[in-house]
Amino acid sequence: MIPSVNKSGSRTIGLLAYLYGPGKSEEHIDPHLVASFDGMSPDPGRDSHATLKDLQLLLDQPVTALPRHARPAKHVWHTSVRATADDRVLSDEEWGEIARRIVAATGIDPGDGQPGCRWAAVRHADDHIHIVATLVCEDGSRPDDFRSGKRAQAECRLIEKELGLHQVAPGDGTAAQRPTSAERHKAERQGRERPAREELRETVRRAVAGATSEEEFFDRLAAAGLLIRKRAAPSGDLLGYKVALPDDLNKDGEPVFYPGARLAPDLSLPRIRERWAGDAQDVPPARREDAIRTGPGSPAAARRGTASAVWQAVLVVERGEDTVAAAHIAAAGEVLDALAKTSAAHTRRELRDAATAFERASRSHVRAVRGHDRALRQAARDLVQGGPALGRGEDGATTAMAIDMLFFLITAAAHWHARKEHAQQAEAATRAAEHLRTAYRTAAAQPLGVLHQRGRRLSRPMLQRQTVLLREALPELAEQILAEPGWYALAATIAEAEAAGHDTAVLLSDVAERRELGTADSVSDVLMWRMRRMAALPADASHLPETSTAGRRSATRGTATRPSTPGRRRSGEDTSRKTL
Repeated sequence: MIPSVNKSGSRTIGLLAYLYGPGKSEEHIDPHLVASFDGMSPDPGRDSHATLKDLQLLLDQPVTALPRHARPAKHVWHTSVRATADDRVLSDEEWGEIARRIVAATGIDPGDGQPGCRWAAVRHADDHIHIVATLVCEDGSRPDDFRSGKRAQAECRLIEKELGLHQVAPGDGTAAQRPTSAERHKAERQGRERPAREELRETVRRAVAGATSEEEFFDRLAAAGLLIRKRAAPSGDLLGYKVALPDDLNKDGEPVFYPGARLAPDLSLPRIRERWAGDAQDVPPARREDAIRTGPGSPAAARRGTASAVWQAVLVVERGEDTVAAAHIAAAGEVLDALAKTSAAHTRRELRDAATAFERASRSHVRAVRGHDRALRQAARDLVQGGPALGRGEDGATTAMAIDMLFFLITAAAHWHARKEHAQQAEAATRAAEHLRTAYRTAAAQPLGVLHQRGRRLSRPMLQRQTVLLREALPELAEQILAEPGWYALAATIAEAEAAGHDTAVLLSDVAERRELGTADSVSDVLMWRMRRMAALPADASHLPETSTAGRRSATRGTATRPSTPGRRRSGEDTSRKTL
């Protein structure tokens, strides 16, 4: 339940005319009172003999009773109280009680014999009410409405619990502005999937992702089909911008423009410039091994580079200074936007939903110090410049690799916000992680299936050696890994790394120790992707030759092929699957 307090009005009759009228887009349905200060106020919506003027005169009476010089210049207090989309439809009686609690909590009409203001609560939709009050009490005094917005929020948290409604996490003033009811109704009439404000916000976010200059940013907005208006100072310096959808028109047939700051606080031009200022120092291109078998500039190379940058960012978010961690969290949003924009159809929707959810987690009162996040911003840029990825082959497999790494970064961001008591941001990051989990399952199905079959075809002696290796390298995780379906894919990867000359014991220990694994659905999946990235193995193994079934001892590494401990294997027992 979301209250929105505004106490800057000066014309009671004007506000009542809007609340009882059809609305800006004919969205007001059956306007009527659900409560008032005396329970007997005239209701122009349900009483044919009552007029708006009658209600206005009644509400304004304490104001007009004062000498003209003593009247407040702006005497109208107004708040809307809105249920969330997944709440049930409340009755008029429930909304009336909610209104009485809100005016009491905010000091408008505190009750218990204390002087209060006159007010009325109007309902003209299923999901919200409006409360109108005049800011002079019956005895001519002014109400104690200091911090009435905060007090309304606190009361709404109590109401949610008592009525079994969705419990909204407390905010910190950094959230993007929600679409108004008029904007939502307009979108429904036009057959849009979502209001123009939300569509513009996503488009601008994607245009920002990895951009390095104003010219590039505005070129991307134009390429996306948006109308752009720039605001310049007399000197010619650019001060700001507005954007509009070509087919989102007002009643006069003109496009409806939204300033960047009205889409989200960090989409104003000054805040966007902060990202570019941090990009002054060039970031080296993705490491050479990230382009193995993919070619520089390809979608697969961009995804391998993203996995590397994200891998390093997790540690920063977990252990870095707050301002630096905040910058990496903000840049993670750019990576999500870029990945959603360039991924194949079968993962695009979940990735887009992850990016949309994480948008709320990308900002907090901890101001990000940009510049330290250059690697993530470069990853976002590489994703955009690499272009659309296929849903198969190396493109598809590296998409799964990148999503796997991003899941851990977004989860780390959720934990960071939770430690800071950023409730809305922690909730948003957690929702984003769930979308990533779903996207990963889709993206990883084919490459994991290939690796699983390769692992199943490994010789028994090779699986036995790898089982011993696993138990010696990761004694605390080995039995869990051996019991997971992903063990065979990991075994195939260990075999490839061994054939490539890597010390697989060291490699396995390294990929396991550098990050926590407690949030992973499958530890073996996580280790497999990390190992393939660190060993520069192709993410897609479908076109690789089979590893020798006789096993292969590295010419320079002895730890990869330790023999089984004598007496460990009983006759007929396959020790590679002992835990199953």
